[in-house]
Amino acid sequence: MVLEPAVAVAPAGRRGRGTLLVLAAMLLVALNLRVSITSVGSLLTEVREGLHLSGLMAGVVTTMPTIAFAVFGAFTPVLVRRFAAPRVLVGAMVALVAGQALRVATDSAAVFVVTGALALSGIAIGNVLMPMLVKQNFPERTGLITGAYSVSMSIGATVGAATAVPIAHAFGSWRAGLGVWAILALAAIPLWLPAALRRSTVVAVTRSKAAARVRPEVTRLGWAMAIFFGAQSLSGYAAMGWLPTLFRDAGYSPENAGVLLAVLSVVGVPMGLIMPSLSARLKNLHGLILALSGMMMLSYLGMIFAPHAGAYLWVVVLSIGQSSFPLALTVLGLRARTAEGTVALSAFAQSIGYLFAALGPLLVGYFYGLTGGWTVPMLFLVGMALLQAVAGLAIAAPRFIEDEPALTRNP
Repeated sequence: MVLEPAVAVAPAGRRGRGTLLVLAAMLLVALNLRVSITSVGSLLTEVREGLHLSGLMAGVVTTMPTIAFAVFGAFTPVLVRRFAAPRVLVGAMVALVAGQALRVATDSAAVFVVTGALALSGIAIGNVLMPMLVKQNFPERTGLITGAYSVSMSIGATVGAATAVPIAHAFGSWRAGLGVWAILALAAIPLWLPAALRRSTVVAVTRSKAAARVRPEVTRLGWAMAIFFGAQSLSGYAAMGWLPTLFRDAGYSPENAGVLLAVLSVVGVPMGLIMPSLSARLKNLHGLILALSGMMMLSYLGMIFAPHAGAYLWVVVLSIGQSSFPLALTVLGLRARTAEGTVALSAFAQSIGYLFAALGPLLVGYFYGLTGGWTVPMLFLVGMALLQAVAGLAIAAPRFIEDEPALTRNP
């Protein structure tokens, strides 16, 4: 069966224009997949004061993204088996708009958390759908398009973190600093709405028996992909949460510690564009995965032995190593033959992976509090990078989730 593109393809004479429309629509969605999260982080103090959040509730707010990605992402394959991809994506963007708008209109901490979860459900579905949309619309350009939307996600994250506070100050309220991003999500809907409303739009994933057999959770490839995704995500969330504290303990001022974290993000932008294209061109990924995991280990060890003198070097090396994230997004498409296989693998890997990643900041904080230093937390992250390398070797060679045998067979 030939899958209909997520956005309607233009007639032959206008196909180039139609392709650009699809790409623009995807990049605008990607821009929304992190901006509302990082803006909350930047304004968390103001939110806590404004809603009188307890320390426990503030912890819930900061942990919610990874939990929501795991829970809501797991349901995405069910949705795309019933509805075409454009309809699912429009629904996700509506949830994101509604959640962001409603959470800034309440004075209740509980309502803020619930509406925040609504917004995150839209992001979780978008996370899982993006590799599938790349597979559907750009099967010959997986690396390039994955790199483009990965960079778009990074730009959104950076913009949200950098501008939420100035916007809040300009309007005199933290609500403006969070609520403004509902407009960005709203802008993505019109690009997908025509395809979502079109009567001829077909369900992207078939209900055939062959499609029903794509079950990553019973395959070695599915679990290896989930562990790889989870290990690299754990490292990323732990770094975002704790590196400024590490560098402040090493003697840097709060301002310079923030600059070091910004360097981590800035270096990651070009790497997010380079890594997917490189990984899509390689016959196997053994050397690349080992190199990236090794760079992460080197960086963490460097932060143990020379956290001040080598700080900028370690941050740059870590940022290059953490380009295993866009690599993972690319591999989700490369290890499936079909859009159905891609969305199934994407949902499973991201759901399990983000649950695993949620432990990162918690465990690093626990080890830091237990020992009063950074040796044990960094050795823990070295261990996670080693786990990432082992799992990565299992997904490095070309293979497809549709062809994978089950781990156990019924008699």
